[in-house]
Amino acid sequence: QVQLVESGGGLVQAGDSLRLSCAASGRITSSSAMGWFRQAPGKEREFLSVLDWSSGKKYYADSVKGRFTISRDNAKNTVYLQMNRLQPEDTAVYYCAAVDVSGPSAHIGVFDEYTYWGQGTQVTVSS
Repeated sequence: QVQLVESGGGLVQAGDSLRLSCAASGRITSSSAMGWFRQAPGKEREFLSVLDWSSGKKYYADSVKGRFTISRDNAKNTVYLQMNRLQPEDTAVYYCAAVDVSGPSAHIGVFDEYTYWGQGTQVTVSS
C-alpha cells in the first residue's frame, strides 16, 4: 500500500512559478512510477507528467512540455513538479498518483493504470 501526500499549491499570479511536492510512504519499488494529473472545474482529469522510478525517464503531456518539469528525491520518496510561466488556465486541483508497475500505459497517463492517489492540492493562477 502506498500513501501520497501533496503540498505546495497556492495562489499565484500569471507568469509566476510554483513547485509541488508529493511525498510517498509505503511500498515504492523500482518498478513503480509516480506522476501528476490535474482537474479543473467542469473538466476531466488531465495527465501532466510521470517519472519511471527504475529508469528515471520522464514523460510529459504535450500541453505542459517545456513549462513543467518532474523530478524526484529518491532518499525522500518524493516527486516534484516544477511549474513555470503559469497561466490562469493552469488553475486546477493537482493530484499526485502512483502505479506499482510502470509501463507504456502509465507513461501516457492512462487514468486507470494508477492505483494510488493523493488528496490533491489547489493551484490558482490569477490574471
